[in-house]
Amino acid sequence: MRLFSALLFGLFPAVEAVGQDLIDVDLELVLAVDISYSVDEDEARRQREGYVAALAHPDVISAIEGGPLGRIAVTYVEWADSRFQRAAADWTVIASEDDALAFAAIVANAPLERGHYTAIGSAIADSVQRIENNQYHGYRRLIDISGDGPQNQGMDLAEARAMADAARIIVNGLPVITDQPGRWVRPVEVNLDVYFDENVITGPGAFVLAARTADEFRVAILRKMTLEIAGAAPARLELMQAAP
Repeated sequence: MRLFSALLFGLFPAVEAVGQDLIDVDLELVLAVDISYSVDEDEARRQREGYVAALAHPDVISAIEGGPLGRIAVTYVEWADSRFQRAAADWTVIASEDDALAFAAIVANAPLERGHYTAIGSAIADSVQRIENNQYHGYRRLIDISGDGPQNQGMDLAEARAMADAARIIVNGLPVITDQPGRWVRPVEVNLDVYFDENVITGPGAFVLAARTADEFRVAILRKMTLEIAGAAPARLELMQAAP
């Protein structure tokens, strides 16, 4: 896989923006996490703990170090309504276990703020802009978006996906499936993994991996991030077998 990735990487040489030197990385990754009020406070903290644990996991470190350049650029963004997208940890290069642990600590210690609605399209559009305007040039560019409900406010999802497609950015989905009411909404009668598959993800090899409990969420994040960093787009059968 590493040799194959290296050969592919060689086909797409780094491009320098006019008047700006970009830092080459294997992957530009936005971790976009839903913290709207449909996600209760305990669930929001469990989400963070899951990402922190995954970022520091040996499988994720190994996937990063196994890339052609051995480094990725990542930012952790929490989002809710159309005007709420906040970076809990800004763009950082991770090339080692120490880098990953330092980034995970920033995520863990960031203030936890909340928003009212679930604006998935606005979160995707914001993530696209963060990738387009950063100081990195990645062979791959990816948004990993989690959420516990369908869109109920904000930018049209089809328009947001078109933005990602135009920028050649893949959007993967991690739906958090629950039958418990949040602070502001009742549980929505919708097959959320199918909703994400049909309305949220986009790009070559894009996939959805759902989670239903706190333990499943940790496993799903770890599995998903390892696949994304390694650039290994799974087949649907593999996802079904690997799902928590």
